Amino acid sequence: MHLAYPAVLAALLFCTGLYGVLARRNAILVLMSVELMLNAVNLNLVAFDVWLRDALHAGQALTLFTIAVAAAEIGIGLAIVLMVHRNRGTSDIDRLRDTAEHPHEDPDLDPDTDPDPAPPAGPHDEKAEAAA
Repeated sequence: MHLAYPAVLAALLFCTGLYGVLARRNAILVLMSVELMLNAVNLNLVAFDVWLRDALHAGQALTLFTIAVAAAEIGIGLAIVLMVHRNRGTSDIDRLRDTAEHPHEDPDLDPDTDPDPAPPAGPHDEKAEAAA
């Protein structure tokens, strides 16, 4: 087996994953890109293990360990992304840089205005006032 074929494929996979990590703004797409990079590393490990004809098959054993770590990483990563999406309403990485909520430091709000304005009165509020 020629080592060049899996090495080139692994390099293409890794470069695609690296582009996805650097260019994407959606957290789920970034996690998928990290998985592409890990799969490129796994492909290199197995290819070099076969090429070197290692008697212990250390490359394949390390690949199984990497797959287990990647499965745990994607499970925890998706749980975190879902929790953040439920709390914030977005999974955009640019909007999630600061994890703490500071409404008084929001650059979109005018400092002279009240950060928590009262909600507008609806038809249900008028009925409650009339009943009281």
